[in-house]
Amino acid sequence: MFRWGILSTAKIAREQLIPAIQDAENGVLSAIASRDEAKARALAECAGAPHAFGSYEAMLASDTIDGVYIPLPTSQHVKWAVKAADAGKHVLVEKPLALNAEDISQVIAARDRNNVVVSEAFMVTYHPQWLKVRELVQGGAIGRLRHVQGAFSYFNVDPANMRNQPELGGGALPDIGVYPTVTTRFVTGAEPARIQARVDRDPKFGTDVYASVKADFGAFELTFYCSTQMALRQHMVFHGDKGFIEVVAPFNAGSYDHHRVELHDAGHASTQQFRFPAAKQYRLQVEAFARRAAGEEADYFTLEDSVLNQKAIDAIYRAAGSGGWQQV
Repeated sequence: MFRWGILSTAKIAREQLIPAIQDAENGVLSAIASRDEAKARALAECAGAPHAFGSYEAMLASDTIDGVYIPLPTSQHVKWAVKAADAGKHVLVEKPLALNAEDISQVIAARDRNNVVVSEAFMVTYHPQWLKVRELVQGGAIGRLRHVQGAFSYFNVDPANMRNQPELGGGALPDIGVYPTVTTRFVTGAEPARIQARVDRDPKFGTDVYASVKADFGAFELTFYCSTQMALRQHMVFHGDKGFIEVVAPFNAGSYDHHRVELHDAGHASTQQFRFPAAKQYRLQVEAFARRAAGEEADYFTLEDSVLNQKAIDAIYRAAGSGGWQQV
């Protein structure tokens, strides 16, 4: 059994990853670390973890864990991913891994010199609904893909929330703009060549709170918007010349709506619906990661894939600043 350590008591760890680890067939929650030892002990007791540490360094030095999940603020991801790898631990780090593509080279170097598995936590790539969309698109179910359209938004104006703090890596693009980008790349196996974008920033927070993006993939285009100050919405559509696919709750299936993929024919006369009611994308993620760490065959999100996705995000910022097309 893979022994997990959680580096901090962050909300996503409490609400998503710890339940996923507890539910997993090949993992166990072994330790919680926090800079506040009382918080670590309280969460460890609540979650049934036998070990609690009052510093991240102490947990990384311990032989009670095989790997860690890092849900720290984005600005700290690269630093602690490198530290964890250098401690000989496998590392699952919350997305986005970095705030620019160049920084990921440090993590790749740490992975390679320590022979550990390091992965960015894009849980959507493990969800069977996205595997189905990829199968349908690449299998020709909608003919020639011409356009992908996406949206991801929520409303958050809490100044204490890290998503509204630029020094911690806040902003709409790092938090949610990565999802339309990564799922389009995952489904098609293609990479954007150039990008056009508009990005609006909050005058008080300084973070990007709205982005409208057009990405040229050559054979097709991706357009999407994301915002941290708009009404809740998630949607992805893959439109071809023989039909189109709608992913109703693409990123937080079960929260925004049911796990549902709809395949429509060209005349909009018939629809096939695919449902995945028992799917738990966070559990599937931690199980795949643990299998890979054990040396078994398992598809997982590689650091090389992280570099490609972050390059697209970097290009969005450049495009917004220039007002024109930017190469990825």
